[in-house]
Amino acid sequence: MPPTQKELAKLAGLSAGTVSNVISGMPGVSEHARKKVMDAIRALNYQPNLIARSLKTNKTYTLGMVVPDITIPFYPKVIRGAESAAREAGYFLIVLDSESNHERERAMIHLLQSQRVEGILLVAAGGHHWTRQEASSLTSAGPVVCLDRLPDGLNVDSVCVDDCQAAEMAVSHLMSLGHRNIAIVTGPQSLKNEQERLRGYTQALRRGGNPVKKSLIWSGSFDAEEIGRLCQQGMLQPNGRPTAIFSTNGVTGLAVLRSLYALGMSTPEDFAFLTFDELTTEDFFRPCVSSVMQPAFDIGHKAVEVLLRRINGESGDKVRQKVRLPATLEVRESTTKAAGILSKRHGQGSKRG
Repeated sequence: MPPTQKELAKLAGLSAGTVSNVISGMPGVSEHARKKVMDAIRALNYQPNLIARSLKTNKTYTLGMVVPDITIPFYPKVIRGAESAAREAGYFLIVLDSESNHERERAMIHLLQSQRVEGILLVAAGGHHWTRQEASSLTSAGPVVCLDRLPDGLNVDSVCVDDCQAAEMAVSHLMSLGHRNIAIVTGPQSLKNEQERLRGYTQALRRGGNPVKKSLIWSGSFDAEEIGRLCQQGMLQPNGRPTAIFSTNGVTGLAVLRSLYALGMSTPEDFAFLTFDELTTEDFFRPCVSSVMQPAFDIGHKAVEVLLRRINGESGDKVRQKVRLPATLEVRESTTKAAGILSKRHGQGSKRG
């Protein structure tokens, strides 16, 4: 026989009403009591009757999430954070993959809405400006929270890192090593976070007394071939070749390294390299790559908290929440040999060994 709510209450040492309120996601339950109930649920492997629960409360206690590519290492960590927060609140999370395609993204959203999810977490596919009609269709069936990638044209709650500050921190690190010609390789500028990372790059250069050179701003997409062309054109130009490269996301960063390694270049011997998001293919890349680290688990967890507040009517109707979490800088070998690069560029270095 499956465990009952009375058995949960006995194990948790709480009233059956409190247990029911936790399972139903009702507000007003203390965090201490909620934790005791959730611990009892896990201990007894309690599985609520979702159909009966939905009929009784007119709620499905289900959230949806759409990500652009579940194979990118960053997103499973985000999903784990979101699933943890959903489980703590008595909700279930359905995750779908848009395969970085906007039309498939819309189809996945419509599928989740047809399943009566109470809210959606969206990591945008990118490269698309949302029309007013698309945005209205998305938000008409329930609240939406964007995380990590923030598309233009979509005015919803959002959770991500402070992109401008994080990019400025990264570029300032490169300048502290003596680099002045620093190229930036970005994702699509239709994403607000990519715009903010570019802004952080320019702010860092200006505060360091360096000019912003258009020839070193390589704005692209998430397409590896396009990124490869941009990098090869930039690194093979006769004048103004950069000594350092900053990539604004992990997908782009991976394509940058692969394209330049194909030219016979390497980091840190030929150029210093720093990327947003950790590249976890450490067996492929030696030396290890310096990275701006995003708190992926916390982003997912906080996004669910924001979404549930919107679902429960605890947020203002018009004011959109913009949660910005701090990023950290992990310095590794790809930014540790600036002196050699800089001396070679000035004709003072010896042959690379």
